[in-house]
Amino acid sequence: WAAGISLSHRAQETPYGSCSPVVLSAIPLTVQQRKVHHAVIPRGKGGRSSSSGVAATVFGATGFLGRYVVNRLGRMGSQIVIPHRCDQYDLMYLRPMGDLGQIIFMEWDARNKDSIREALVHSNVVINLVGREWETKNYPFEDTYVSIPQQIAKATREAGITKLIHVSHLNADIRSPSKYLRNKAVGEMAVREEFPDAIIMKPAEMFGREDRFFNHFANMRWFGSAVPLISMGKKTVKQPVHVSVSVLIMSALCTQQTHSASALLRPNRYLLHDLVEYVYAVAHRPFVPYPLPRPLYHLVASFFAMNPFEPWTTPDKVDRFHTTDMKYPGLPGLEDLGIVPASVEQKAIEVLRRHRRFRFLEAELADTKPAKTVNY
Repeated sequence: WAAGISLSHRAQETPYGSCSPVVLSAIPLTVQQRKVHHAVIPRGKGGRSSSSGVAATVFGATGFLGRYVVNRLGRMGSQIVIPHRCDQYDLMYLRPMGDLGQIIFMEWDARNKDSIREALVHSNVVINLVGREWETKNYPFEDTYVSIPQQIAKATREAGITKLIHVSHLNADIRSPSKYLRNKAVGEMAVREEFPDAIIMKPAEMFGREDRFFNHFANMRWFGSAVPLISMGKKTVKQPVHVSVSVLIMSALCTQQTHSASALLRPNRYLLHDLVEYVYAVAHRPFVPYPLPRPLYHLVASFFAMNPFEPWTTPDKVDRFHTTDMKYPGLPGLEDLGIVPASVEQKAIEVLRRHRRFRFLEAELADTKPAKTVNY
């Protein structure tokens, strides 16, 4: 084999005019074309020090869902490229999630097409988690959920990558009162136009240790002992899903072919009123809800939205949290993908224990009555 390579190299260096065709045909030509880099060839017994064969570029890895996705990919021995726009100190918690050299950080410009191509040129899986709950003057929702995902999908298709995972929202709908959800729906269509085989995940509201759902309602106690809810929360139905379930599905999508769209939600549905009541019961805090009209709620939220950093709430967030979760009987759910979802009662304590007073810190969860479920 080595002799063949050597002769092939000499034959390429020798001008055709100085060597007869008969001699050229007698030389054993061996041309090695390595289309797959050795770093993405599966090897090992599994774990962070092995190689799963997955080289993933994760856009939006510094967010709530992103840190769980990166950790899961690192645990299975994947090579991960993390494009970022934040400070280096904001990436420190991501560095130990993979073996040495397996996680690569690179700065990127979301509006620079060359920067996007450079981030995914060596990958075989692209995951888009780019998102933000509030708009800024530099990045409105149209850019965050439509333009940027469209450019990522286009660059993925042009790079010849066969698998793109785009995370949307369960309630994405162009008729939604929430601008966030309307742009999520338009973003899905934009991604489909550029990459028809993209896998679109539609998770419900996710909860976890750093979430902005359960923690959002639990932190309302800072502004008084009462919790404002539109129509007392009895006209809104929610079915939140734990963030770890989404990570399990994402890692499964990275390693095997599956449906082009999935609805990530739990089978149990709760009234928003009952769900928030359970949040306060687990936290051992008094729950005093009161109805607040939507226009007045928007007015109050607009003052918080003036925060130049991270607003605690916005009028759009009020609309999104008071939107009933949609049903998608035609899309595969968690059970269809072979995953048993953890219940709210099992995981809520992980999120809400820090909201307890000291004397209730170790209180048994069995003392808390589970939230009522509904079937509509």
